[in-house]
Amino acid sequence: MTYKTKNRLKKITQHTLLGLFTLVMLYPLIWMLASSLKESSNVFVNAHSLIPESWEFSNYVEGWKGFAGISFTTFYKNTFIIVGISTIGSIVFSAVAAYGFARINFTGRKVWFALMLMTMMLPFEMVMIPQYIMFNWFNLIDTYLPLILPTFFGYPFFIFLMIQFIRTIPPELDQAARIDGCNTISIFIRIIVPLIVPAMMTSTIFSFYWRWDDFMAPLIYLQTPEKYPVSLALKLFSDPQAVTNWGALFAMTTLSLLPIFIIFFFFQRYIVDGISTSGLKG
Repeated sequence: MTYKTKNRLKKITQHTLLGLFTLVMLYPLIWMLASSLKESSNVFVNAHSLIPESWEFSNYVEGWKGFAGISFTTFYKNTFIIVGISTIGSIVFSAVAAYGFARINFTGRKVWFALMLMTMMLPFEMVMIPQYIMFNWFNLIDTYLPLILPTFFGYPFFIFLMIQFIRTIPPELDQAARIDGCNTISIFIRIIVPLIVPAMMTSTIFSFYWRWDDFMAPLIYLQTPEKYPVSLALKLFSDPQAVTNWGALFAMTTLSLLPIFIIFFFFQRYIVDGISTSGLKG
């Protein structure tokens, strides 16, 4: 057997194994998509079959109607409001905090930086009750503020990521900008921000994904169904005390994944750029 033949067989084997692993990983999504096109009564009866006996596209129409007279138009609008504002707040203020840690010398910088890193190790369950008590004191329960305000203090992971990115930018650029008359704010806006766009875009993708899938925080703070996001609406769409329309539920679950897929498809290159590349290119 020649070397060329061995190399070809090796590639065929590798691609076959990768294809099988990909199919195993994608099977739950494929099953969900197939179930969204089945009759509700046949979803679990013929769960092994990925081909519906009858294609029920009406599941998407029925599912979009929602429940309690509230359609998924309202739930999607609520979700985009929460995700949009919180993502902008987390990225902007994380960038400001990262610039402060990376470029500005102030008293106790190392201590504050260490404390910031320690917060990355705290699970949400540890701060859940104290945070709820605090927002209850402020009379902010059943509003979007408990879901949005914490993001305006920055995310430790995003701050850490941007700090590492800013440190790759030569300090000589800052010095040259100061000679030209720029102050600290101007250097941040005109020099640092354009160079850390990959890191900011990476943080944007992660923030959008985390906030879109967030279920626990809306469950804790929101009490009015008209204010529910998609993640909470999908859970309440299933009623254990009544007959659940599984076809419509899987249809709405499938639609809930579309924004994540779209964001990831168009901005996936920034994930690699934001983590592996340096601040300067050329």
